[in-house]
Amino acid sequence: ARAAFQHTRHRTPDSKLQGFAAIDFFHVDEHDGFKNSDNDVKAERPKMDVVKLPQETHLNNAGRRCCATIRFFMDTNRRQFLRQSFSVGAAAGISGVPLLNRAQDKKPTAAADDKFDWYDVNEWGVEGRGWSGQDLAKTYDRFPAKAEKIVRPPVWSLSHHSAGMLTRFQTDASEIHVRYELQSKSLGMTHMPATGVSGVDLYALDTNNNWRWAGVAQPKTFPVVETKIAHGMDKVLHAFSAYFPLYNGVNKMEIGVPKGAKFEPLAPRHEKSILFYGTSITHGACASRPGMCHPAILGRRLNKPIINLGFSGNGKMEPEVGALLCELDPAVYVIDCLPNMTEVEVAKRTVPLVEQLRRARPETPIVLVEDRTYEYAWIRKSAQERHKGSRAALIRAFDTLVASGVKKLHYLEGADLLGKDGDGSTDGSHPNDLGFVRQSDAFEPVLKKALGL
Repeated sequence: ARAAFQHTRHRTPDSKLQGFAAIDFFHVDEHDGFKNSDNDVKAERPKMDVVKLPQETHLNNAGRRCCATIRFFMDTNRRQFLRQSFSVGAAAGISGVPLLNRAQDKKPTAAADDKFDWYDVNEWGVEGRGWSGQDLAKTYDRFPAKAEKIVRPPVWSLSHHSAGMLTRFQTDASEIHVRYELQSKSLGMTHMPATGVSGVDLYALDTNNNWRWAGVAQPKTFPVVETKIAHGMDKVLHAFSAYFPLYNGVNKMEIGVPKGAKFEPLAPRHEKSILFYGTSITHGACASRPGMCHPAILGRRLNKPIINLGFSGNGKMEPEVGALLCELDPAVYVIDCLPNMTEVEVAKRTVPLVEQLRRARPETPIVLVEDRTYEYAWIRKSAQERHKGSRAALIRAFDTLVASGVKKLHYLEGADLLGKDGDGSTDGSHPNDLGFVRQSDAFEPVLKKALGL
């Protein structure tokens, strides 16, 4: 039996592991590393420890990779046991609990705490989730459970990441804590910090009704992260948005405030969202914080909810994904897949995808986006040729669609999405925070035109 766990979190004070471990298995796919088809950078799976079971264990899916719920039965008291036990990729609950609109109607949902009241986000919900909780395999998945049999395995695996989701609430607390359970032990990547991959990012409305950054969780433990995200605040009632991790999945999310502080959940907005479908860049690589990728930035600027359907290395305009996109009714579709596609694929798939969306949503605007320019393209001929070919194929597809009578179709050129000085990326391909701000600057006027703003 193979299971990932941290030795240090499960040792007694004398550094000797006492008692025994019970391991419950369930299937997990193999795609929890990071891979982009245009980039060789990859976050390797952490080393795993092998636990030998005392007797033969049978699996329903022989030969498939398995993950485990690991429960350490220590020779300690029950409270210590609860703190020492943990699970990897535990099954999530179901959402859909009605919103409790007022703080006095909302009771803390976690175990008693002498200093803090804890509130389970699942009780009032998140924005950025296209399908309702009862349709999902896990509470904060981006695709419905049925997608497992529709899309390719890498896409299904990446759909467990909570990119684009946020929860909203009001509080006058002087400090805010978060406690959440992650699905992957890979907290960060070689070119993207843990705060972006697995962190929770907090923004608050100021007195001028502008969203301002307030704090970020710095994940250092697995699977449960419990940390202070903001402190020393003015004890004035503010509205907050907490962005979920970009490149990790979340089983449970709780917000904690000091006892006596006001706390009022804010319902997810029900207006139509801006839907982004794309690659690792849309997914959020390589923002330093979840609130710094361009879908999040544009959501704040345009005051619109967003849905992030970026799939690292796997944004390929596939009809199976297109069918799922057709189930949603967004304010606008943003199709940004060129970084993962060849010229031939762009020529073959663009027109069918747009026609597929248009049949389902005749009046919904669609924005086609060129690939950003590799920041090393000025010195690499192969990169220049790649851009030239894929962009020419997208322009031809756009012209064909317009000529056939497709309306409300918009086009965004990619040459300057990251700027011209070479300072907009981490690795020549994926934007850094500066690159995401620049990309947002380029997207904003096109989206405003598409939305009639």
